[in-house]
Amino acid sequence: MPNFLDIKNLTANQINRIIDTAHNWKTDKTPFFLNNKNVLMIFEKPSLRTRVSFEVCIKQLGGNVSVLNASEFALGERESVFDTAKVLERYVDMIIVRSFDHSILTEFSSLINVPVINALTDFSHPCQVIADLLTIKEHFKSFKNKKISWFGDCNNVTQSWIEASVLLGINFYIACPKRVFPNRKTLEWINQNNGNVVISQDTNLVAKEADCILTDTWVSMGDKKNKSVKEFFPFQVNKEIMEMAKDNAMFLHCLPAHRGKEVTKEVIDGASSFIYDQAENRLHAQKSIINYCLC
Repeated sequence: MPNFLDIKNLTANQINRIIDTAHNWKTDKTPFFLNNKNVLMIFEKPSLRTRVSFEVCIKQLGGNVSVLNASEFALGERESVFDTAKVLERYVDMIIVRSFDHSILTEFSSLINVPVINALTDFSHPCQVIADLLTIKEHFKSFKNKKISWFGDCNNVTQSWIEASVLLGINFYIACPKRVFPNRKTLEWINQNNGNVVISQDTNLVAKEADCILTDTWVSMGDKKNKSVKEFFPFQVNKEIMEMAKDNAMFLHCLPAHRGKEVTKEVIDGASSFIYDQAENRLHAQKSIINYCLC
């Protein structure tokens, strides 16, 4: 059974199947396919949407859920990752991990014989991007010829968006300070896979005729990159940015949001904002991700 660690490990068909299944289950009765299977969630970072949406969807799918938080456990601290993997695989049918260190998650998933889902690491956040894609597809019906534009920090969500856009053939534009441009390995991967990803400090270029504008908090929890909030203010999403996008452009933010920083109140609370549809879609997307891993 497959893991769900990074978008780049999927095919375009698999991504679309996960999105379409999530959409169908929003209107049809969700199958009870977990059937008393046991799921463990390990959360080394605090969480609201991810934890609650996963707990609810596991119960709605008929499963049992246990949660370990940062005060109780962290991968690789009190005992080896190997011992942890070999013990836990005898207790549960699936493990969902929110961790600081992506390399430890990758090591853990390679050692254990049950599926592992990445619920966020310092490197990527694939569950969030599946929910974003679901929200965009519901609004526009298709990704064809769409321009998706990201403003602010190049963080773990951006990384997963880069991977998804390359595999799905989406035009993905990023406006950010040069100091936080994606790393060389990511840029090489984009080129090797003929991705249409544009990275620039020119906010006009990135905003012009965009179908969707996305942003995220400028400094994420546990961020060790010594970022200054001041360097991100030129990349704030505001009325002027939205006016350069298409008339029917949508605004997304994965939350938590800081009004007046990465986005103005006028935009995030305005008619173009779909942030609460986006947050709800975490629940539906994650049901489909669990289905991908177990069925």
